[in-house]
Parts: sequence; structure tokens; C-alpha cells
Amino acid sequence: MQFTISNKDQNSNARAGELTTAHGNIKTPIFMPVGTAGSVKAVHQRELKEDIQAQIILGNTYHLYLRPGLEVLQKAGGLHKFNGWDKPILTDSGGYQVYSLSGTRKIKEEGVTFKSHIDGSSHIFSPEGVMDIQRKIGADIIMAFDECTPYPCDYEYARKSMDMTHRWLDRCIKQFDKTEGHYGYDQSLFPIVQGSTYKDLRKRSAEEIASKGREGNAIGGLSVGEPAEDMYEMTELVCDILPQDKPRYLMGVGTPANILECIALGVDMFDCVMPTRNARNGMLFTTEGIINIRNKKWEDDFSPIDPALGSYVDTFYTKAYLRHLIHSKEILGAQIASIHNLTFYLWLVEQAREQITSGTFYEWKEKMVKKLMTRL
Repeated sequence: MQFTISNKDQNSNARAGELTTAHGNIKTPIFMPVGTAGSVKAVHQRELKEDIQAQIILGNTYHLYLRPGLEVLQKAGGLHKFNGWDKPILTDSGGYQVYSLSGTRKIKEEGVTFKSHIDGSSHIFSPEGVMDIQRKIGADIIMAFDECTPYPCDYEYARKSMDMTHRWLDRCIKQFDKTEGHYGYDQSLFPIVQGSTYKDLRKRSAEEIASKGREGNAIGGLSVGEPAEDMYEMTELVCDILPQDKPRYLMGVGTPANILECIALGVDMFDCVMPTRNARNGMLFTTEGIINIRNKKWEDDFSPIDPALGSYVDTFYTKAYLRHLIHSKEILGAQIASIHNLTFYLWLVEQAREQITSGTFYEWKEKMVKKLMTRL
């Protein structure tokens, strides 16, 4: 994997770059649609590629390990062959799912024991095991196994968790470096910075992660309920420490405004379930602000959803029709809304890239953040 930076903003830490992987190049900054179980909900792969123009999608180790299972994925030739997506894939290690399964898991130095949300069966994730699982899934970028701490989090717990995450990372690196991919192409391992919202812990963790010299780095444990100001403060601190010549991935973030602010701080890669999850509930992100399509005001609005985007769903379908579908719980409603929101997110990061390249990013970002937070 290679990463090159082509342009930097004069008034912020934003940068435009390109990431080269075995399954294609990724222009950054980039947003990765979340395909937890190997599928971006309500969206065909053709739509992801041709209409939304996604460059990379995300899968989840925990969910894919449980279903369809590693045997099926290996027989298929890996996740790319299984789901028909021939562009890059990143897999989250399952650390966040472990965090969210707080009632059914136990964390120890050896790893995490947990019960399946599907049938209640018991399983163990260790750093070594998670590396082997992600090797078998076959993603281009795989994540180190970490513990994502909650918010708020006691300082002492955050410190112990961070130290364990660092020890787990050493085990991940050892296992990753002594194994090979299963499908004839290279994979890259990204470590994850932790430390909750404590500056000294974040600094220590970022320095530890930077010292490993991997091909990219991630920032975890944010967007878990902390104020946006805290997220920005921790992100800025970490970005100032992580290597300038490596891609930086801020995990699980976020709103359109969050993404623009964090691009300004030096982040290159983002993922979040928000565009698809909110779409299924009728919340649309648009070039003019946020629409709750369930509201009565859209009942007889026969204008296109967001003609500024130029996608087929945004110029073909009307707000009134989409409102009708969402209220009727028609599957097509979830599909149209999901395609729209993902198209918008990919449009947003592409616009950010163009503004960085033209030297106008900071001024544009300041105007866009205000507009994107407006409720229409």
C-alpha cells in the first residue's frame, strides 16, 4: 500500500492524497460506506460503484465471523468474491462490537469472550485470532484489535484499557507479520489510538502507535457520546503526532459537519452508519441542510430531492414521493434515501478535495458547516 499527498490547505491541516491498494486507488479525503455484514444496507453494489461512486467500503469482522462464517468466505475466495465488490475493502476488527456488547462479554489480557447476538453461543476473540480472521476475510486494510472505552470513562480505566490495547497491538503486529494473505494480494494493518478524552493518554497512545511504523493509523474511541468539542480537541492532538506521510482514519465519524471539521484537522478517512441508518428513518442530508422527510411540509412538495447532486435518485424522485414511501414503510423508500445520503457524503468529501486542491478549503468549510447544520 502506498499513500501520496498531492495538496495541502494553507489555512488548516487539510490535505488531498491518494491511497494505492491491491484493489484500486482511493482519493482522499474519503468516506467509506459501512457494509457491516458484507452489504451496505438497501444498496446494490452497482449503485455503490456507478451512482454513489464509492471507492472503498467497510466490513465488520465480528459480524462476518458469525455469519456467513469463515468457511463460506474462504470457499468463495474472500469477501471481494463473495459480495461482488472489486474495489478496496476495510474491515473493523470487532473492537467496537465488543464495546457495544457490554452485557455479554468479558475482557481479559488474553482477549475477549462474548456471546453471539444471533444464537447466544460463546466465542473468543484474541489479537492473534482477529488477525487470522481478517486474513481469511481478505480486506485490503485490516484493523488492530483494541478496546473501545465508553464515554464518560474513569481516567484509571481509560489508562489500563489503553495500555492493554498497546499490548494487544504488539501481538497483532507479530501475528500479522508472520502470516500471509490467503488470496494472492497484500493487506495492510492499521493500529488504533485510544485514550478516551484525556490529553496525556491520547498523546502517549499516538506516540506509541506512530512508533510502530505501519502503513496507516487510526483514531478510535471517539464519537461515543462525548461533546463534539472534545472529539475535535483529541483529533487535533493526535493528528499533530501521527506521521504526516501516512493516512489517518477517524473511526465512526460522523455528521457532515464533523467530517469537514476533522478534514481540517488532518484526517483522511472516515466511516459511519449515520447516512444509511438515518436514511431508513427519513432523515436526509442535503447540500442545503437537513430534511426530515416524514414532516407534513413535504407532503405535496414535488421538487426533486436534491438536484444539486445530479444523481439519478435526486433528480428523478420527488420529496413528496419519498415521504409517501417512508410513511408506507416501502422498501424502495429506504433504498432511495440511502442512495441519496451516501451520494451526498461522497459528494461532500469530493468537494472538500477540490477545495483543498484549489486553495479555498478553509473558507468553503466555514460556510458549509453552518449550512449543513441547518434544519430545513
